[in-house]
Amino acid sequence: MSQPTPLHIKTISEYHRILGLPKPLHPLVSLVRFEDMPFKPKQAPRAIVHNFYSVALKKSFHAILKYGQQEVDFDEGILLFMAPMQVLSIEGPFETAASHQGWLLLVHPDLLWNTPLAKKIRHYEYFDYKANEALHVSDAEEQILISIMQNIANEYKARIDNFSQDVIIAQLELLFTYADRFYQRQFLTRKVSNHQIVSRLEELLNDYFKSNKLPSEGMPPVTYFADKLHLSPNYLSRLLKTLTGQSTKDFIISKVLDLAKEKLSTTNLTMNEIAYGLGFDHPQTFNKLFKSKTGSSPLKFRQSFN
Repeated sequence: MSQPTPLHIKTISEYHRILGLPKPLHPLVSLVRFEDMPFKPKQAPRAIVHNFYSVALKKSFHAILKYGQQEVDFDEGILLFMAPMQVLSIEGPFETAASHQGWLLLVHPDLLWNTPLAKKIRHYEYFDYKANEALHVSDAEEQILISIMQNIANEYKARIDNFSQDVIIAQLELLFTYADRFYQRQFLTRKVSNHQIVSRLEELLNDYFKSNKLPSEGMPPVTYFADKLHLSPNYLSRLLKTLTGQSTKDFIISKVLDLAKEKLSTTNLTMNEIAYGLGFDHPQTFNKLFKSKTGSSPLKFRQSFN
């Protein structure tokens, strides 16, 4: 089945018009309730891509939502972030979208122009998370987020003055900071499923080592495992950092070095043979990495066993 061609929406005003909403009170920022959207199933776009950021707090949405190629169930309250030019598609039963509840905050990049947040927003990892990595929020957390969103709306609905942009930017930063906090909590509280991901990653690494791919293909990239785990690279690294204190790259390196230690202590292979066997193009690179991570050169490590 072919994917629908996404409708490209360039402005927040155009977004309002397509969804049958009144003209936005501010051209660069808008807060709307999903309950207020007059959905017309036969007319609504099945896929959209827009030029602005969106933060969606969703509840009771029973259609199938795809963010990229990942499906997600929105029966519970979750927070989903989208950056400009990301594709969002909706598949049937579309008629049930009338029961969709929650809030949608739209922020055009021009609002952030010449502010520290313009650069900082690029470093919020959750704008690159997949839909199945959306933030699950409790009722109390939900109320905090809604309160901040409403503060933003109250500000742009009031008379615009020299402080309006600063106040809105400050509220946006607060919203993003809470999202960071709640994501950190999510990584800690969903321990069973998260530790299963770590176990699965270890299995994939062991399979990679056993397949003898290291000599020919080298150390596997983060994307190799993220794809197999159906996670975005940023989400996987953030999860591992919380549970193990290591990024995905550091986790992979530590496992490769564990394999190096095994070869150094149990075989008579030369340093060059071990380095090339682990996928290093140059033995010097292997020596430097081993020493930086263990505090000892490979040769001294081997000698400690004799």
